[in-house]
Amino acid sequence: MKNYGFIRTAAAVPVVRIADTEHNAAEICRLAGEAFGKEVSLVVFPELSLTGYSCGDLFAMNPLVKGAEDGIKKILEFSRGKAMTIVVGAPVPYRSRLYDCAVVIRNGNVKGLVPKTYIPSSESRWFASGSDFLSSEVRNDGALLDNGKDLVREGYCGEIRYAGQRCNISPNMIFGIGGYTFAIELGNDLWAPIPPSSLHALQGAQIIANLSADNEILMKDRYRNGLLSQHSAKTICGYIHASAGYGESSQDMVYAGAASIWENGEQLAENERFQTSSSLTVADIDAEKLEGLRRRSVTFRSLSPAGTDASSYYRLYNRVSLGEPCGTDFEKELCRYVEPHPFVPEDDLDYRCREILSMQVIALVRRLSHINCRTAVLGISGGLDSTLALLVTAMAFDKLGWSHDRIVAVTMPGFGTTSRTKNNAWDLMEALGVTCREISIVPACEQHFKDIGHDPARHDATYENSQARERTQILMDIANQTGGLVVGTGDLSEMALGWATYNGDHMSMYAVNAGIPKTLVRSLVKWAAENRFDSDDAAASGRGVKEILLDIVDTPISPELLPANDKGEIQQVTEDLVGPYELHDFFIYNFMRNGYSPDKIYFLARKAFEGSYDDETIMKWLKTFVRRFFSQQFKRSCMPDGPKVGSVGLSPRGDWDMPSDAWSTLFNNSL
Repeated sequence: MKNYGFIRTAAAVPVVRIADTEHNAAEICRLAGEAFGKEVSLVVFPELSLTGYSCGDLFAMNPLVKGAEDGIKKILEFSRGKAMTIVVGAPVPYRSRLYDCAVVIRNGNVKGLVPKTYIPSSESRWFASGSDFLSSEVRNDGALLDNGKDLVREGYCGEIRYAGQRCNISPNMIFGIGGYTFAIELGNDLWAPIPPSSLHALQGAQIIANLSADNEILMKDRYRNGLLSQHSAKTICGYIHASAGYGESSQDMVYAGAASIWENGEQLAENERFQTSSSLTVADIDAEKLEGLRRRSVTFRSLSPAGTDASSYYRLYNRVSLGEPCGTDFEKELCRYVEPHPFVPEDDLDYRCREILSMQVIALVRRLSHINCRTAVLGISGGLDSTLALLVTAMAFDKLGWSHDRIVAVTMPGFGTTSRTKNNAWDLMEALGVTCREISIVPACEQHFKDIGHDPARHDATYENSQARERTQILMDIANQTGGLVVGTGDLSEMALGWATYNGDHMSMYAVNAGIPKTLVRSLVKWAAENRFDSDDAAASGRGVKEILLDIVDTPISPELLPANDKGEIQQVTEDLVGPYELHDFFIYNFMRNGYSPDKIYFLARKAFEGSYDDETIMKWLKTFVRRFFSQQFKRSCMPDGPKVGSVGLSPRGDWDMPSDAWSTLFNNSL
């Protein structure tokens, strides 16, 4: 079975009985068995889950500490023969001190004991800090310099006999499950100015497990989730947080049993807090994606949070191999949501549209004001892209305090222009109060065909592309004529696929839609219709801006380069030719943003679009995407300036750096 870079993880919150280690060990085994049945490779339990966190002075009593050790032995027996790693919390005595530890268990063995580093005052009465296992130089976060020599000392890894086995105890341990790595911090460690997990991540830990016992106070859950989101994003890691729940003493605190799993700032799963029963929260973390993001991140490099070379901390860590992950069948079930429309997710769509339009507008304002132009020139087809460009230009002129009549909007009907798109173009231009011009490209193209000896009945690339280049020539010359700037209309999806005529619609003086994928273009126009341009302004036809925009949103996407049928209907639907844009935008995002291989994109697309497209359709258009993305890079290598508005950009000047002559063979072979 192929894992596609995923590892199944779980945060388990058992109902505990304070100081009843036998009961707690049994409940931990029961929950771990449930996790194993779900093919989980790594399950994490809360801090001090074997004893209960709120034991107080009972932690100083030998029966409780010995009972916890006996409980670990029972969990060891349970774990035998299972390809699953179990991490539980227990008090561990060592050299006359007691440590709040995470016990890492795999196949009947204690593979490591990780003590908590930052001990709050409420716990210092019983527990020592894991900083005991670090040299003074490291505790002070400094590489002591002596004539320029790095004197960071090796961390101390204690050896202990625990639960009948010899094992290591240290806060600096990285554990490997197959090709995946994880490290551990406990409770308050996360809340420190420089959490231990920051260094763990820099040393290669892809996943951080936090065994916690967070009490609940008003609004703390929101704050904690914000902290988990930001920390997992900054360290580009997966983060498993399991906190103590029902059964803990309510003498002075309330424990809600919060459990959640995060990945690079995004929450994959969380449980319902304040339950009176045990819970198991499961999610598949994409460790392969995390590795790719780290390699491409300029901030995830050679410096530690203390400003020293992160490589100098390498020898402070013990690395422990735990064996292979559980044989999880991700084809059968994937425990994470796959967003089919990553550029237009449903959450916060209003905010996203408002922000994106604001970025487009301010970018265009800056360019218009910098070159001191008198006009903005656009070609208006009645389609989505040119509509969005015109809306952004109108808003930019409003921000500059310029009259809309300085916007020169030109509709250029050709051989395939339909009455619907032409009427929409004219009505929108009139309703927005811009300077309207109509210039038919038919006579010029017919003369061009004569000049180059092309049969106009032959509807090939020459027939189509000559129309796009004629339109671009008209716009460029009108810009020279009026002292203006040609605002480009092409979008990110078209440039990714190379669905643009080289030196035709591919070119402009400022490509305001360059960072906007097609699925987002439609959403932005619809949002503008419903929120921004719903005034009483109307065209001569009587239609208002909102009505016109909504009709444009509903119009099939077409370059309209081939003649319409006898009924004046579109005969060239883009998505029939190049593929559905919602699929291509999914491919673009996961190929460029996440760095996924085509076979992984295919796997995820089948999950995301189940019920919408069959496997053959997805494969067909994915192969089209890979082929076109590689073969059309030469167009992107010389694309004009345009604002980047999201995490995916194609600009050769700072976003997508790819040679125009790269082969797609390796990527095609993965399908």
